Amino acid sequence: MLRLTDIKLPLNHSDNAIEQAIVQKLGITQHELVDFTVFKRGYDARKKNKIVLIYTLDVNTTKDAVLLEQFNKDSQVKLTPDMAYKFVAHAPETMKNRPVVIGMGPCGLFAGLVLAQMGFKPIILERGKEVRERTKDTFGFWRKKILNTESNVQFGEGGAGTFSDGKLYSQVKDPKHYSRKVLHEFVDAGAPAEILYVSKPHIGTFKLVTMVEKMRAKIFELGGQVRFEQKVESIHFKNDETITFDDNVLSGFKAKEVVGLTLSTGEYIATNHIALAIGHSARDTFKMLHEQGVYIKAKPFSVGFRIEHEQSVIDEARFGENGNEILGAADYKLVHHTSNGRSVYSFCMCPGGTVVAAASEEGRLVTNGMSQYSRHERNANSAIVVGIEPKDYTEGKFAATTDSVLAGIEFQRRLEEQAFSMGGSNYDAPVQLVGDFLTGRKSGEHGSVIPSYKPGVTYTDLSEALPDYAVEAIREALPAFERKIKGFSMNEATLTAVETRTSSPIQITRDRETFQSINAKGLYPAGEGAGYAGGILSAGIDGIKIAEAIALSICNED
Repeated sequence: MLRLTDIKLPLNHSDNAIEQAIVQKLGITQHELVDFTVFKRGYDARKKNKIVLIYTLDVNTTKDAVLLEQFNKDSQVKLTPDMAYKFVAHAPETMKNRPVVIGMGPCGLFAGLVLAQMGFKPIILERGKEVRERTKDTFGFWRKKILNTESNVQFGEGGAGTFSDGKLYSQVKDPKHYSRKVLHEFVDAGAPAEILYVSKPHIGTFKLVTMVEKMRAKIFELGGQVRFEQKVESIHFKNDETITFDDNVLSGFKAKEVVGLTLSTGEYIATNHIALAIGHSARDTFKMLHEQGVYIKAKPFSVGFRIEHEQSVIDEARFGENGNEILGAADYKLVHHTSNGRSVYSFCMCPGGTVVAAASEEGRLVTNGMSQYSRHERNANSAIVVGIEPKDYTEGKFAATTDSVLAGIEFQRRLEEQAFSMGGSNYDAPVQLVGDFLTGRKSGEHGSVIPSYKPGVTYTDLSEALPDYAVEAIREALPAFERKIKGFSMNEATLTAVETRTSSPIQITRDRETFQSINAKGLYPAGEGAGYAGGILSAGIDGIKIAEAIALSICNED
């Protein structure tokens, strides 16, 4: 089979245009073309009056070997790589303890699923509720302002990605094609088949709920166990040998080895292998691990606002009058390097979506973005965020009082408490029109862009919602973004505070080869919470890597 790349066709091409393009590219007859499939479909909309679709195609012909030789110097014609997933091990009959997966977001879900498919019968522990009950709690918070701190946008089956745009693309390197395993499992669970070939696939919350349930059922069928409302209170280790490295990274830390864990109910589970897929908001678990001597370091993340425009404004700016059903609702990706040395960028862009309440702690307010599969809501939204470094966590008006590796958590909390207070201390979010934000005026009411955030909003001055350097950077970036997308800094666009959970504020550092904590054998930090993923697809990929590492470790010990 041959893979043809960069095949460009008009936006509204005929049904047989792809076949004709293959025949023309390869210089073959119609009879020599056996069949083809679309591997990837993207688009180039830089010229609004001449938008083109760009295809990557897998093609079968009657003369593949001859064509490979003929096009051996053409980068657009290559042998189709073998992308089928291959299991690395199978559980031994004499396995002593079952592996445990903590957390059932996309990382934990795939770690558990792949372990189950290899016969290891994992025990998956999720502090929140099963996805359908969790959805009720989350919508209840949005409608009635009743927050369940263990069942919300951040905690529960499916993870934070369940209440998002359901994006399934990533920029992580994937030489082993783990992403195809993730996408195929999603399709098997009911996702639209188009996610296998569109350039920026997404699913949306309602589809994700059903899919997660089906994947959980598959884990059960394979002998795995999934337990909800099971919060891990502590992890137990043996050995306590002080270890040092030449670079002194681990100076003063102890070498440990996992032997089990205790739940908040008091139940003890013996295990020697724990996949730690706890998500970026498990602050109490970060604290517990730090106190138990697991090596953790502070890492950068970003903070900012959610910006909303009418989706029609973004569609017009990106596609002109040539948008159609194939292109769908337009998105964007923006970055600006400011004069004060900061970088401001768009994050988690949600076409045709809504801004949602994403709090997981009482008295603290957090925003996120969400779209359904249809992306038919009136507004487009994205986070506009400023990159910050660990040194920023202990400086300025929101400074943490501790200089430990957990200072980023306190910094986040201070921003979230400020947003909660500015919104009226009832989970309404503070909001300001972009025109007023740029000129330093307090907003009093909405214009053409009606904020979508639920439970509700309070109009105010957002210059008090972020550190001064972040406000300064965003004020500089918005007009710069206007030069790329007409209407982006329009007066009536809306900013909603505050966005703090762009990524984990810590990294639970792991060995590059074994994927285990660098000072705790048997503990496998994974996914967004450990600082090794950013989104559904990359988290799922990381879960597969962790499952493989655990499987090989168990087999080598047997």
